Amino acid sequence: MSGYSISEPSARQKWIAGALVVGYAILTVLPLIWIIATGFKTPNDAIAYPPKVIFHPTLEGYVNLFTSRARATPDMLEKLGPPTTWYDTIVRQYDMIITGPSRYGQRFLNSVIIGFGSTFLSVFLGTIAAYAFSRFKVPLKDDLMFFILSTRMMPPIAVAIPIFLMYRALGLNDTQLGMILLYTAVNLSLSVWLLKGFIDEIPVEYEEAALIDGYTRFQAFWKVVLPQAATGIASTSIFCLIFAWNEYAFATLLTSGTAQTAPPFIPTIIGVAGKDWPAVAAGATLFLIPVMVFTILLRKHLLRGITFGAVRK
Repeated sequence: MSGYSISEPSARQKWIAGALVVGYAILTVLPLIWIIATGFKTPNDAIAYPPKVIFHPTLEGYVNLFTSRARATPDMLEKLGPPTTWYDTIVRQYDMIITGPSRYGQRFLNSVIIGFGSTFLSVFLGTIAAYAFSRFKVPLKDDLMFFILSTRMMPPIAVAIPIFLMYRALGLNDTQLGMILLYTAVNLSLSVWLLKGFIDEIPVEYEEAALIDGYTRFQAFWKVVLPQAATGIASTSIFCLIFAWNEYAFATLLTSGTAQTAPPFIPTIIGVAGKDWPAVAAGATLFLIPVMVFTILLRKHLLRGITFGAVRK
């Protein structure tokens, strides 16, 4: 038998590893920093070449993101008098006036409702299905699991037209309910597969002991299995939310007004002279926050969930 030992890495190896980690972190974070910075630039600074790293920050992009504006004649501006708020001042410099709120707020709210709603349903239904596959003798279990996984392999564009026709017939086009059901169906395969792996790692003896103590099957599931599977549920929730939050193809095809989410809306933001890149960057920055906060809050569960079951005794 040959023995294996774990040696302490040398100082050079640590330096190289640290440099690689720092380099990868910079490459990963730099695009996000650039997007955030662009949200505080003027339209001219945003498209300047060479790109401006040092600039005078402004909230013009955020004002344009949350307001609708219209061109005003000099006579109209004179009748309105001087601007009374800081955002009026920003708009007036382009001889424009604010006519009302933009549609970004509603599109952002749609993303929250559809994203978190579909995530909840995916994890809820996926937990129940995964528990059944893990604990009970299901006929053709392996075939059913492969069929469930195969739905995830299918590209969305392959079923886009049939889903569009079906939704139009059912009246689900451009509705929040329709998008929640669709994202739930797409995420359910991932949810079942991930959660089944976590539940498989929970010793069945825990439930048997609970049943002996007089618990019903549901009580054993609720009080024994779910607390043990909390790590897997949190990890699965993050992956399901990321898909539903960022999904673009179905949102573009099946929504246009009432239930449109932020991803297809943000690229359509138009400014005075074409694409308003600071407003687009501001919208993208705000759009990142909910998923980022959700992931940070569950980061401990995510790290444990990724490595859960990796080491067996």
